[in-house]
Amino acid sequence: MSQFTVPTRDQVSPASQAAFDSLQKNIGFVPNLYATIAYSDNGLPRYLAFQGAKTSLSNKEKEAVNLVVSEVNGCRYCQSAHTVIGRMNGFSDDELLNLRAGHSHNPKLNALVSLAKDATENKGHVSPAIIDAFYAAGYSKGNLVDVILQVSDKIAMNYLHNLTQIPIDFPIAPALESEAV
Repeated sequence: MSQFTVPTRDQVSPASQAAFDSLQKNIGFVPNLYATIAYSDNGLPRYLAFQGAKTSLSNKEKEAVNLVVSEVNGCRYCQSAHTVIGRMNGFSDDELLNLRAGHSHNPKLNALVSLAKDATENKGHVSPAIIDAFYAAGYSKGNLVDVILQVSDKIAMNYLHNLTQIPIDFPIAPALESEAV
């Protein structure tokens, strides 16, 4: 199998070079997984537009979805990246681990991560009880669509890392207790 390396700015398309410059300016570096998307001439600009599109979910809600989906898919890169980003959004270390496990002490976030976990594990065939709990927590059908779009975003990145195994350039997230056994 061909090994993936992280492409540098001079190895990617002009469209991806512009995306590299934007990431460098906005977050101070180009994460290895984003750089890997640039193997596709148009992949990185396309992905960044999708990821940055307006949603009804808050940044905390998006991170909760990112954490649980990355855990279900076993993506160490995204678990690590979203642990850092989750802290930046105000989650404690305990909350981050609970979210990765598919739970939250906050009833609304619990309904959200339960739905995202079930959707990921069952390829969109979510239990009616979990959907009912999601709506009972105050979410709408529009929120449900935005959760599925967030899940799809994260699945794409999880699969890309699981396939390429490029180096993780974030502090490695701790394993969940169930993983450590």
